[in-house]
Amino acid sequence: MLRRLYDWTMAKAAHRHAEWWLAAFAFMEASFFPVPPHPLLGLMCLAEPKKAIRFAAFATLGSVAGGLLGYAIGHFAYAAFGEAMLQALGLADSFPKAACYLRDYGAEIIIVKGATPIPFKLLTITAGFIGMNLWVFIGASIVSRSISFMIVGVLFRLFGAPIKAVIDKHLGKVTIAFVVLIVAGFLAVTMLGGGGGKTSEKCASVAATTAA
Repeated sequence: MLRRLYDWTMAKAAHRHAEWWLAAFAFMEASFFPVPPHPLLGLMCLAEPKKAIRFAAFATLGSVAGGLLGYAIGHFAYAAFGEAMLQALGLADSFPKAACYLRDYGAEIIIVKGATPIPFKLLTITAGFIGMNLWVFIGASIVSRSISFMIVGVLFRLFGAPIKAVIDKHLGKVTIAFVVLIVAGFLAVTMLGGGGGKTSEKCASVAATTAA
């Protein structure tokens, strides 16, 4: 089944509208969809290594546009359905701490955390909620998403053919390794995430107080 799914995705990656599907996926993930677009981007880059940077650019633009939707949800509709959305995504408990860090660090948090496994939608909705300067938000989002997606694009553009050969031969092992890395990344961010010193203690205190 895994092999059939892999072959199907590789075939779709060569479709003439593949870039737009990727952009739409990145758009949704930045505002309300729970699954990150990186696995799809990686498979598309494997299928067409020469287009890897182009794919990454589409993912970046789609994600930034989706981030604006997330910002609008946080700014204009948090009480209406933004809060319920975060609850459904399992991000409600992280919201107070995210708001605290964004107020203290602003663009720095968008750039640094947006390039980590922390869900980008949490940052976009929170930024809108606290009324972060829109132009600062857009600029930081472009940098953050470019880092996140362009690293994938450049690596596959340079090493796509050898990587594809390895994955074609050892798909099961590569899939397991990828899942382990994703889980480890989330755990590392959870344990080490965000800031230090008094601000870190203050934001942790805010989150604990809100949860209580």
